[in-house]
Amino acid sequence: MPLLAVVLGGIVGTGLRIGLDALIPHDDTQFPWSTLLINVVGSFVLGLLIARLWPIAPAWLRAGLGAGLLGSFTTFSAFAVSLVTLTRAGLGGLAVLYLLVSVGAGLVAAFVGLRAGRRPEPMEPDQ
Repeated sequence: MPLLAVVLGGIVGTGLRIGLDALIPHDDTQFPWSTLLINVVGSFVLGLLIARLWPIAPAWLRAGLGAGLLGSFTTFSAFAVSLVTLTRAGLGGLAVLYLLVSVGAGLVAAFVGLRAGRRPEPMEPDQ
């Protein structure tokens, strides 16, 4: 069941990724906004799901949403290719900016997602 969930999630995540890439096109000498947006949104959503859903979700659902859907939606390979492509085009400064913004924004998005998904602590009655 987890393998099937990963495959189905992967199909959906890949479709979403291609759709967003088509909506926000860029050439090899421009800042890769679509890849940045996809990876930051994916980091936030995974953080939110881990905080809110992972403690109660069955293994197949965690696999399908995590490795499947979000694993195919966000890709390290697209991030790495964008960095190499910008560098080869002589845009080293833009490549460094993209690296720093991607890592920083991804970490912040994951943190915000974890905080947003955190279950509220039960209130203790007044004593």
